[in-house]
Amino acid sequence: SFEEHAIDDDYGGDGVGGGAASAAGGKGLVGNPVVAEIVNKRLKGLTATFARSIRSQLGYCIKDTDSEWDAAFNFTKDTSFLNNCMKQTNGDLHQRVCTAAEMKFYFNSLIESGEETRWEKSYVRPNKNCNLSSWIDGCEPGWACSAGEQKVDLQDAKDIPYRADDCQACCPGFFCPHALTCMIPCPLGAYCPLSTLNKTTGICDPYNYQPPAGNPNHTCGSADNWADVMSTDDVFCPAGFYCPSTTQKLPCSSGYYCRKGSTSQTRCYKKSACPPNSVNQDITIFGMLLVIASCLVLLIIYNFSGQLLTNREKKQAKSREAAARYAKETAQARERWKTARDVAKKASTGLQSQLSRTFSRKQKLGQAGGMSSKGLPVGTDGAGKKSNLPDMMSSLEENPDGPEGFQMEIGDKAGKKMPKGKEMHSRSQIFKYAYGQIEKEKAIQQEMEENDNNMSLSGVVSMAKEHEVGSRMPIEVAFKDLTLTLTGSKKKILRSVTGKLMPGRVAAVMGPSGAGKTTFLSAVAGKATGCDTSGLVLINGKVEPIRAYKRIIGFVPQDDIVHGNLTVEENLWFNARCRLAADMSKAEKVLVVERVIESLGLQPVRDSLVGTVEQRGISGGQRKRVNVGVEMVMEPSVLILDEPTSGLDSASSLLLLRALRREALEGVNISMVVHQPSYTLYRMFDDLILLAKGGMTVYHGPVKKVEEYFSGLGIVVPDRVNPPDYYIDILEGIVKPNMSAGVTVKDLPLRWMLHNGYDVPRDMLRSTSGSSSRGGADPSSPGADASPSFLSEMWANIKDTIMQKKDEFDYNKSTLDLSNRNTPGILRQYRYFLGRVGKQRLREARILAVDYLILCLAGICLGTLAKVSDETFGALGYTYTVIAVSLLCKIGALRSFALDKIYYWRERASGMSSLAYFMAKDTIDHFNTIVKPIVYLSMFYFFNNPRSSIWENYVVIVALVYCVTGIGYTFAIFFQPGSAQLWSALLPVVLTLIATQQKDTIIADLCYTKWALEAFVIANAHNYTGVWLITRCGSLQSNGYDISNRSLCLWVLVANGVIFRCVAFFCMVVFQKH
Repeated sequence: SFEEHAIDDDYGGDGVGGGAASAAGGKGLVGNPVVAEIVNKRLKGLTATFARSIRSQLGYCIKDTDSEWDAAFNFTKDTSFLNNCMKQTNGDLHQRVCTAAEMKFYFNSLIESGEETRWEKSYVRPNKNCNLSSWIDGCEPGWACSAGEQKVDLQDAKDIPYRADDCQACCPGFFCPHALTCMIPCPLGAYCPLSTLNKTTGICDPYNYQPPAGNPNHTCGSADNWADVMSTDDVFCPAGFYCPSTTQKLPCSSGYYCRKGSTSQTRCYKKSACPPNSVNQDITIFGMLLVIASCLVLLIIYNFSGQLLTNREKKQAKSREAAARYAKETAQARERWKTARDVAKKASTGLQSQLSRTFSRKQKLGQAGGMSSKGLPVGTDGAGKKSNLPDMMSSLEENPDGPEGFQMEIGDKAGKKMPKGKEMHSRSQIFKYAYGQIEKEKAIQQEMEENDNNMSLSGVVSMAKEHEVGSRMPIEVAFKDLTLTLTGSKKKILRSVTGKLMPGRVAAVMGPSGAGKTTFLSAVAGKATGCDTSGLVLINGKVEPIRAYKRIIGFVPQDDIVHGNLTVEENLWFNARCRLAADMSKAEKVLVVERVIESLGLQPVRDSLVGTVEQRGISGGQRKRVNVGVEMVMEPSVLILDEPTSGLDSASSLLLLRALRREALEGVNISMVVHQPSYTLYRMFDDLILLAKGGMTVYHGPVKKVEEYFSGLGIVVPDRVNPPDYYIDILEGIVKPNMSAGVTVKDLPLRWMLHNGYDVPRDMLRSTSGSSSRGGADPSSPGADASPSFLSEMWANIKDTIMQKKDEFDYNKSTLDLSNRNTPGILRQYRYFLGRVGKQRLREARILAVDYLILCLAGICLGTLAKVSDETFGALGYTYTVIAVSLLCKIGALRSFALDKIYYWRERASGMSSLAYFMAKDTIDHFNTIVKPIVYLSMFYFFNNPRSSIWENYVVIVALVYCVTGIGYTFAIFFQPGSAQLWSALLPVVLTLIATQQKDTIIADLCYTKWALEAFVIANAHNYTGVWLITRCGSLQSNGYDISNRSLCLWVLVANGVIFRCVAFFCMVVFQKH
């Protein structure tokens, strides 16, 4: 424009030049808004001058130089204070405004001050205009001088101009620092009016500086300092007011609130209490409403989840019951048809004999052969049509189950051809197929029992072929001179065991306590750990590792390790899906599960929860049967059971053994440890393995020949005494029998080896009946004559433990597979684990509700007590938040793995994927990672109301929860529950102390709490601009934070979560606590 061009010419070409001519021109344009706009542009143009210095010295607190400078010194909306200053100085404003060099000098004085006084109100260092030899009025606080006729360039960042002319009070809207003779515009958000002298105190209110004594003409000026709010808040627009310009202060209207340093008033949320001059809005009601809504949602989810599972179970039960009823009616109809067939067969036989007699008489009368009395051919009815009775009878003979000769209807539906297993998709079809097969198997078994034909192996095989039941791989385990020796202590726990476990037979392993029964079965299953194994083990006559068959080997532990928060059917169905062949149809898997449920007598409790210590479930005997059924549903070829009948009554034991007998008849190799079986159970076993103390064999052979063998040694079982109890009492030393001459209890293992012609170790040959060998220890072994030292024993125990862990790891990581069974891969198992863990979490909704309630209370307390402070950007409240969220979320994460370790060990040993298990647990816990921050912020944010948005706080807490959840996993897996809880409570407090006290150290950088707290403070500091700029820089510098590190903080938290999850997975795979 013409006016701007004229001013540029008058001011020496830059709008702020000097000299007499420029002064005269400036006075002619006093109060012109164009001049004020030009000055504003020149002030905005200083960013290019300061950019490099800001990036090098203040890059930690100023991210975007242009935007931050505009937020502080862009007076485009209101330049009235510039016009007023032009009038006050008679157009000499351009000669009084600080140049870039003077501004740089002022801020450097603040930055380069000592650590203790940094960012505090202080004097500026001596300079050209104000020093010991020259101290003019303009050096006093609130006063400034003109540069006179000099040409002043605001962009000059090197030389400070000499200012000593026409010293007067600083203009409103500017501040004049002590020991500087120029004026600096007050930043936006400041209120810099002209001060007034308080005659009582002699201080210029509201800036707290005194005019020089003895100079009555020296009046109070404007502001004298812009510094950290903790040092002085004189220039800050007070709370409850807003300052659209640096010389205007307006009260906050009703329905609005104004924080300290506000340039505009902020509208309150609807329904929130905001009277006039409100400092903050009261949004507690929104927090309460959000809590109520969250509680309602949680209650709905809790009730709906339980109802969802209940409805699903009822629907399945209804479909299952209908299928069972259909199968029973079909079986009954088939039985009725067989009965009618038998009657018809007998009647046809009688009719045939009668006709034969009639024909023989008619032939004597000379009638034509082949003609009936009525002249009809044989085999025709009275109408001359051929009778279908012979064809029908022959068809019945060939296919006794076929409905030949009539249309059979069950209920109101005609019998239809059922699709095959792989063609079935609906639940009703699958259940009809399964129960139909079970009813057929029952009918065949009953028919065989009626014909006194016990279900031999060949009979079962034929039944399997008839009903399309997949055959199992037969596995014969033979062992010769099998000896186990502890790696460290060299103690022999199993000695020279020779024998064979054959498919289709049930072997009972018995013996006194300490005889090595469980050790023997563990060695057979390839699970013996921490031992040196010698001898020969053959699988189907070949030297192969038994571990290669672990997918078809079932091992039932002594403890009932089944998930208590799942139903009986869910436990069995999960194992069937994960451990049966991947290509097996769903219908066939359902058939396997239903067959096991039926054989173990679990039908009445199939939909009942197994139960835990806190929640009662099924009975102990039923739980024991479920423990066995978990291994039966995977259709093993070898089934090993450790004391499956312990704690069961005689009826439950009989039911269990009958189920095992049925498995054996299908070709399964079954061996089990049994304590004190009844005589009925004892007679149901095929083979008996009797071990003496020290792991030596006393007898290994058929049950029918055991009494005959011991009778040959002079051991005769008295009348009405159970043979196994009597033999165990002898081996325990309770009973002293009258044996043959020269035979003692100690010699029984030797007698058995000599009886079968086995190789006898030399130490056993040298032993006598009076031998004092203890526990089967080798007398020639080290330590038999002299007790080992304490250190050697400790080292031996350590070696045993290390080798045990190594063997466990080798067993689980073995990749050789000879089982010919392709189980589901990791992704399918992940899906199965996901469904199971989801059900468990739904049934634990009450525990989650308690966690959420505690988080709500923590948010209320911390949000109320630790209010956000503008001076520290809420660092105190966020510190408490980091500690509280870390503690509560770690405790919640401990439950994911601490209580399920024993279940994982069993599932892992059976060949299930550890990665699928871990990932499923972590995936379900992501629900808490998302929801828990919402629950906490619903209280903390609305009670605390920081300047950062709720989304910014939510993102930080999500990253924090993800991080501490991974740490909780590690503690839960590596430590015992008590120690894990202690570490979870102690770690966040200690790390927070380190992060806040040991700033800018490597140790602090390793603490996740440092990054979480920095992310919170940075998110809040972004909203402090304008007059808060120095406060922000001072706070971030004192804490060692960088405003550009917000994304870095979030990524570090997420990376910590990933790293600790990897550590937790490694510990889960490598370490096992027994």
